[in-house]
Amino acid sequence: MNHPYHLIASAESWIEGEALRQLEQTAQLPGMRQAVGLPDLHPGNGYPIGAAFLSDLIYPALVGNDIGCGMTLWQTDLLVRKFKPERAAERLQGLEDPWEGALADWRADFALEPTAFDTALGTIGGGNHFAEMQCIESVLDPPALLTLGIDPDQALLLVHSGSRGLGEAILHALIAAKGHAGLDPETPESLDYLRQHEQALRWAEANRALIARRILDALNADGARRLDVWHNLVQPMDWQGERLWLHRKGAAPSDRGALVIPGSRGTLSYLVKPCVDCKQSLYSLAHGAGRKWKRGEARGRLSGRQRPEDLIKTALGGRVICEDKELLYDEAPENYKGIERVVGDLVAAGLCTIIAALRPLLTYKVRRPAHRQPGMRKQEHRRS
Repeated sequence: MNHPYHLIASAESWIEGEALRQLEQTAQLPGMRQAVGLPDLHPGNGYPIGAAFLSDLIYPALVGNDIGCGMTLWQTDLLVRKFKPERAAERLQGLEDPWEGALADWRADFALEPTAFDTALGTIGGGNHFAEMQCIESVLDPPALLTLGIDPDQALLLVHSGSRGLGEAILHALIAAKGHAGLDPETPESLDYLRQHEQALRWAEANRALIARRILDALNADGARRLDVWHNLVQPMDWQGERLWLHRKGAAPSDRGALVIPGSRGTLSYLVKPCVDCKQSLYSLAHGAGRKWKRGEARGRLSGRQRPEDLIKTALGGRVICEDKELLYDEAPENYKGIERVVGDLVAAGLCTIIAALRPLLTYKVRRPAHRQPGMRKQEHRRS
């Protein structure tokens, strides 16, 4: 039986052989119809990251442990010309601690049932999760920017996080019972997973919104959400007269409007508008620059020529808050592929157009010490 897979990337793109091997291997899973690798494709824990898959079956392991991981962009009322990164950094304290507000009310706003991980709501997490104050560097499509309600004179806040320990618990429990096998969508096990998956999507969205709220409050600012997308999920899709299941594994949707494709903390990010016909990519876009080096390698590669204090300022003048030394090296710009190449490949493939380029002003990762709660693991997000 044919198991087609397709890579959307130019010859100049950095795509590891292991990532291609994982893409081909995943395309051969039972029930798999199509597999698409995007320009940020890189190896993951058994499955490639930066890819989309269409299948008869539901594969929870393919979605991964961070169900609902994604990005939220907020327009703030802070004027870029008055924004002082050092002063803002001083105000951002205690974001690793549980939120002291009315958690029950926050859950109600997102139709969430209580979970054992709710003290982690409003916390960023480890790995490549972050919150970043940004400004508009350049505008290529002014009408599209106006339509989104974004003012180039005001700072933006981009939040990248997911379902934290909740998504991990859902996946681990299912794998313990069923392994990595695909699930028949009509079975009780599958229906139960989809119910929990939907809860985790809402939890992740609520988490990003609360992170933004905490940061805006700390900066005495207000803001409005302009977009929110998920990168890790499974959803039903009508495909050529059949009901199939689309899995996104570190892939952004092209069917939910504009979105941000972030670079590293030392490069620009890009606000893009998906094109109408993205069938060739399973209606998915790259979710970021994609890793170039494995986690744990960066410190050995970089420590001889860059000290920790060198990494808290970026080449673009941004300020970085990251008091975990290992994470500071692991998330250094050198770990990531070139975002211009990734976005350029998407544009060349006719999948999106660029609305604006965004420059980082202040990137928040983590402060120490943090009072860890359930779901607050040091490096719980290794897969996207």
